[in-house]
Amino acid sequence: MAVYLKRAETVVSLQQLAPESGGNSGITLEPDAPVAGIAWSRLPKYSYACDATPKIARISSATDFARVPDVDDNSEGSGGAVVPSAQATAAAAASAAAAAVSTNKGLKSLASSFTADGFAVAELSDDGNSSSCEGSVVEAGCVPVKSLLDSVLLAMWEERAEQGLFRYDVTACPTKVVPGLYGFVAQLNEGRHSKKRPTEFRVDQVVQAFDPAKFNFTKAFKKEVLFAFEPAAPGLTTSFEDFGRCNSSPNAVLINVSPIDYGHVLLCPRVLDCIPQVFDPSTFLTALHFALEVGNPYLRVGYNSLGAFATINHLHFQAYYLNAPLPCERAPTVPLSSSQLPKRRRPDSAADCAHINTLCDYPVRGWVVEGPSLAAMAQLVGDAARIMQAHNIPHNVLISDCGARVFIFPQCYAKKQAKGLVQEHLLDYQVNPAVWEISGHLVLKRAEDYAGFTEAKAWELLAAVSLTEEELVQVGKLIFAGQGAETAKGT
Repeated sequence: MAVYLKRAETVVSLQQLAPESGGNSGITLEPDAPVAGIAWSRLPKYSYACDATPKIARISSATDFARVPDVDDNSEGSGGAVVPSAQATAAAAASAAAAAVSTNKGLKSLASSFTADGFAVAELSDDGNSSSCEGSVVEAGCVPVKSLLDSVLLAMWEERAEQGLFRYDVTACPTKVVPGLYGFVAQLNEGRHSKKRPTEFRVDQVVQAFDPAKFNFTKAFKKEVLFAFEPAAPGLTTSFEDFGRCNSSPNAVLINVSPIDYGHVLLCPRVLDCIPQVFDPSTFLTALHFALEVGNPYLRVGYNSLGAFATINHLHFQAYYLNAPLPCERAPTVPLSSSQLPKRRRPDSAADCAHINTLCDYPVRGWVVEGPSLAAMAQLVGDAARIMQAHNIPHNVLISDCGARVFIFPQCYAKKQAKGLVQEHLLDYQVNPAVWEISGHLVLKRAEDYAGFTEAKAWELLAAVSLTEEELVQVGKLIFAGQGAETAKGT
């Protein structure tokens, strides 16, 4: 059964983002000014506390979706499940924002509606009243509690939608859960195929030099920037300023003008440093903090390397909301074999705290990294990415469970395609299997493909992306056991 996502009601207006007084110093850019000029300018600014190492807990698994609704909860006979409406997500996220809007105090006043740990005090039921949300989120008719950042992001994204800044209306795209064991999510999005910016880079090189002549995010408009996402100064707590001052190269959160789903944004670490599309432990830690601060299991953060269908060679992570479990989140895992585990590091090393598992019974082979701290996961995944970059291995990465789990998928689809090894009927789908497709959310371009899409077809398409089991073992030894060897050599 198809689902038509509906746009949520606007939560905060741009007028409410205006400063309360005219005494602030700093540059205020015009909406059509390029992002290249935002250094030291005034923008909405979210500052997150990072003095203490946050502890993170896994939320969902293949058998326990206590906070993420299982597709079976909305099944209709053999027709599969319906993806809950994005409108419901935005409405619940706006529960604390409503009070701020009514008093016309702007986004900054939202902070008083949230608890010390950053979660909303109450949620909205279908009739707009508070609800305790007992039992499963589907049975209660509400979605999980939200954070201040969650409300800010949704409100400002909706503002840009009202301004017509997107190339098409993603809320009009039909979406359905495909019947089957894993519940692959299919979407018909004809506008993304015809209006998305084409890639300007080689598909056979993971690392390529930044080229200022080609499109990059410094050429985007200031009106596409939602806010700066920055670590708070030592000793300060999380805060939001609706007219904060940027640093010389802020972590910018922009809208994706060719969205895949509701709330689709881009996180660009140190945007003015013009880092090519490669990440390391420090920039990956920023992405993990973003997932943790949003605190919404419906939002996932993804990354595509060059050669794995990134289309812009300027460092960015993507994030959007999907109100259903992703199939890769359902897949079972087993611990990585001892021969592939990193050698023992120093006892105080954060990397010793991260756990590496191998994904099983899923069409794309990969690993799942879990850890009790963001630092542990950022170090391990960031080091793995640097090794894959050095060995020209295309890869996709998914951050799930509000930062508690990270999926790593090395892939070879573009290489197979270049060698003529991909079957023609798979190419006819016109699907470039990037992180979202690999995770199980497949964006289809033709109505006939959408109407007849099955789990078997999804499995066949994604299996063409995967390394063989032997290749995965070799890459695992390289990026995980190799990490320990490199670290030990330097200590």
